[in-house]
Amino acid sequence: MIFSLPYIVFGLYTIALLISIVSIYKDSSKIKNSIIYFLICAFALHSGSIISRFFILGTIPITNMYESSSFFAWSVMVIFFYLYYRYRVTILALFILPIMSLLMFVAIMSPNEIHPLSPLLNSFWLVFHTTFAFVGNSAFAVSAGIGVMYLIQERYLKRKRKGDFFNKLPSVQILDEINYKLITLGFPLITLAIITGALWAESAFGTYWRWDPKETWSLFTWLIYALILHLRIIGNWRGKKAAILSILGFLSVLFTYYGVNFLMESYHSFK
Repeated sequence: MIFSLPYIVFGLYTIALLISIVSIYKDSSKIKNSIIYFLICAFALHSGSIISRFFILGTIPITNMYESSSFFAWSVMVIFFYLYYRYRVTILALFILPIMSLLMFVAIMSPNEIHPLSPLLNSFWLVFHTTFAFVGNSAFAVSAGIGVMYLIQERYLKRKRKGDFFNKLPSVQILDEINYKLITLGFPLITLAIITGALWAESAFGTYWRWDPKETWSLFTWLIYALILHLRIIGNWRGKKAAILSILGFLSVLFTYYGVNFLMESYHSFK
């Protein structure tokens, strides 16, 4: 049953995405409620799958590509539900679920066998380092979706053609505010992930930094978001510029996670 859950979860997320697409053309409370209903069902089963593997492994299930992609997707949904509870913006699902579908597709296409932890992963640093990293990157994932929403809404405003879809999106002021809050959430978490990773490396290898490709790209991604916050606070970069940078930052996250994993040799790589 554990191994069939990911396919059911992927299917429910996909159904929610399709309904979100339909909501562009036909808006009703019934459609909105059905999106949330499918997401709640998917998230509940998703959580059950992760909890089951947690008890089998005895630690957080992020030891291979299947587990890490699944946990990444789960973390994105946690951020989504918080924003939905806070702002009640159902249309956000349309911009977040493509990311969810990508992550879950990678998960179900990856081997999901459960293996004992390797000596390197059998460390108390595993929980701290990975939790900080995945939750921080999930905040960045949602900020990228918000960035896309901002660019679409701004385009409507510039053209002064405010159709039905325009009315379904939050104002650019609210989108900019959410984007900033997500980055200020993700940045300290990623910082803690790098710090705990360095401490873990020192205990395992006797050195804090080895310039491993994933370490290098993680640092590069950290610098991008540090630049975003710096430009916003010092240079007053808001709105469109901040939205574009949040999208570019998440592309760096994806390359750090998937690109390095498949294209480069790294002891961080998931199999």
